Amino acid sequence: MGLTRLTEEIIKTGTEWQELISQLPDPHPLQTWAWGEFKSRWGWEMRPTVFRNGPELVAAAMILKRKIPLSPWSMLYAPKGPILDYENADLRQAVLYHLQAIAKSERAIFIKIDADVPMLTGEGVEEAKKTEPGTSMVRELDQRGWRVSNDQVQFRNTVLYDITRSEEDMLASMKQKTRYNIRLSGRKDVVVRTGTAEDLPEIYEMYRVTAERDRFIIRPQAYYMDGWKALMEAGHARVLIAEFEGKPLGAMILVHFADRALYMYGASTGDERKRMPNYLLQWEAIRWAKQNGNKIYDFWGAPDVFDESDRMWGVYKFKQGFQGTVSHHIGAWDFPSKPFLYWAYMQAAPRFLSLLKGLRR
Repeated sequence: MGLTRLTEEIIKTGTEWQELISQLPDPHPLQTWAWGEFKSRWGWEMRPTVFRNGPELVAAAMILKRKIPLSPWSMLYAPKGPILDYENADLRQAVLYHLQAIAKSERAIFIKIDADVPMLTGEGVEEAKKTEPGTSMVRELDQRGWRVSNDQVQFRNTVLYDITRSEEDMLASMKQKTRYNIRLSGRKDVVVRTGTAEDLPEIYEMYRVTAERDRFIIRPQAYYMDGWKALMEAGHARVLIAEFEGKPLGAMILVHFADRALYMYGASTGDERKRMPNYLLQWEAIRWAKQNGNKIYDFWGAPDVFDESDRMWGVYKFKQGFQGTVSHHIGAWDFPSKPFLYWAYMQAAPRFLSLLKGLRR
C-alpha cells in the first residue's frame, strides 16, 4: 500500500469507534470504547484516534490522557495499541510519527505504547525464535528516540492458544496431566456456570483472597466492580464460576473482542484443591470462547525470566499444561517528548509507587 500523508480524526461515539476498529487487524479488548470509557472514570481522558490514508482507514489508537498533578503537563498511554498492520513498515513509521506529534500537541511528557507485536516465540529467550515485524519495530523505535519503558503496565509476555481446532484436537495436544485433571474435576462433581453482575462482589472477595495468598497488589473493590460491569454491559466480558455443591471454588472474568478471548482476571478460594476446579474452569472458558467465534485464547501473562525465580512461574506451569505458544512481545515503549521532565518523572514515579504499595499492604 502506498502512503500519502496520514490524516487524524478523533471519534466521538462508541458505536462508530467499535465499527472502525473491527475493520483493523487484531484489535485488542483494551482498545475498545468500553475500556476507554471505564478508565475515563478513574482519572484518564479518552482520545480515540483513527488514521486514514486518503479515504482508507489504516490505523487506530485509543489513547488515554492523564494530567500530572500540580503541573500543566500530562502523560499519554495507548494500552495494547496502536492497532494497525504491523507487517507494513511504512505504515508503522507514519503512525509512530503521528503519535509523537500528538504527544507534543497534548503537552505530554511522554506517550507510552505496548502493542501486542511478537518479537520472539518459544519458551526461553535462548530457545525462542526471532519473528518479524517485532525485531524490525524494536530497531525503528530505538532509531526514532523511543525508550524501553521500566513501567510495564500490562504483561509483556503471554501464552497464546489456537482455538480454531476441534475440542478433540485441543484435548489431545494438552499435557497428559492437564487433560486428566480436566476430566477428574468433572468426575468429582465440579460444575462451571455462567455468572451475572450479582456474583461480582463475591468474585472480588475471591480475588482479594487470591491476592493475599499470591502476594500481588490489587485496587479498591469499586474499581473492579466498575470495570467488570462496564465490560459485561458492552458484551465484552463473560463471568464463569466453578462450584462444588453450590459453593464457589474459583472464578474468572473472560474478556473478549473480535478474534481474541483474554483470561484477564482469575480468582480461587484455595478450597477443595483435590477436585482440580481451576482446570475445568479454564477448559470451559476455552470451549465458550471457541463457541463465541474467537480464534485465539490469550492466557494473559507469562514469565519475564523462564525459571523458578520469576514471580509468575507457578501460574505459568499451570498454563503450560495446555500447550499454547509463548509469545514474547516488544514490550512497553515511551517516547519522551520532554526529555528532562521525563527523566525527572521516571526518577520520582517509582518512589511514589513503592510508597503507595507499602501503604496498601
